Amino acid sequence: DQHRGWFHSSLLTASMLYGKPPYKALLTHGFTVDGEGRKMSKSVGNTVSPQDISNKMGAEIIRLWVASTDYSGELSISDEILKRVVEGYRRIRNTLRFLLANLTDYDHAKHALPASEWLEIDRYAVALTDRLQKEVLSHYQAYEFHPVVAKLQTFCSEDLGGFYLDVLKDRLYTTAADSKARRGAQNALYHITQAMLHWMAPFLTFTAEEAWQIFAHGTEHKDTIFTSTYYAIPSVDDGDTLLQKWHEIRTVRAEVTRQLEAVRVEGDIGSSLQAEVTIAAGGPVLAALQSLEDDLRFVLLTSAAKVTPAPEGGDLLVTVTPSQHAKCERCWHYRADVGHNPEHPTICGRCDSNLFGAGEHRSHA
Repeated sequence: DQHRGWFHSSLLTASMLYGKPPYKALLTHGFTVDGEGRKMSKSVGNTVSPQDISNKMGAEIIRLWVASTDYSGELSISDEILKRVVEGYRRIRNTLRFLLANLTDYDHAKHALPASEWLEIDRYAVALTDRLQKEVLSHYQAYEFHPVVAKLQTFCSEDLGGFYLDVLKDRLYTTAADSKARRGAQNALYHITQAMLHWMAPFLTFTAEEAWQIFAHGTEHKDTIFTSTYYAIPSVDDGDTLLQKWHEIRTVRAEVTRQLEAVRVEGDIGSSLQAEVTIAAGGPVLAALQSLEDDLRFVLLTSAAKVTPAPEGGDLLVTVTPSQHAKCERCWHYRADVGHNPEHPTICGRCDSNLFGAGEHRSHA
């Protein structure tokens, strides 16, 4: 209706009077329909009240539904669609909770480290965040909101929750509180959180502001996120190389996870840490895995990991065996050196060093 009405008439009038359109850009959306694609009608009884949704689920869910819908066509809404929106919102919120919880003792003014001193997986995570931010800003400039929501949810569920944060837990929880390994991880989490909150702020306004009040207590924009601009993510010099390398590693990790699940279903192991894996690979995949050295086991969430060259032309081969070693009661890894120190008979050598010695050294993960 508006295309034939105000949009059209104002365009004609302005063109005649001033020789140019009366607006810099024009954005319109389709009609709102129910879950079956039917036009909403009071007589049919399929109307949905925004006020009812707000009262029941909160205004954030309405905003997220709008932002996640491709408005170039009809906008479908139903209880089932809103249920999926709520699930997506919870994934984002749970990710933020983890990020904020692990930054409680981090002060960027005191603990910031240059990117060159971060572990490799941390540099990869920040490079991945930087690449995503470029895509997000490009979508915003084109008024494409639903790809932003989709990519944010994928980032939270797959890149962070399904990989990076999963790997990071051991380092955050078992290394010394002020170690470079843990502070480097927090550096990456700080930059990721900064960027994420700014991506979400246009459509998850309350949530971004709520998280910002916790996150930004020591920054110049502590009063509100809406006085700050998009975050300038630190540059990672080897970012492009790491993005390719860790794509290969994550592909292998997905296959290892499938094999671990198969062994778990058979009842041979409980958690993945009860397993040791041997991977036969070739080419750049072999080089990528070998470069991680002992840190590979932390990436795979196993107690041991060994890499061997695959036969010429051979496919990736993953072999899973249950560990025969004792379980460290602190890190839960099954290691041969559990009890090596008679003063601490229930923990492994790594934990003994982290608690009472110089602490472990990691380079990659």
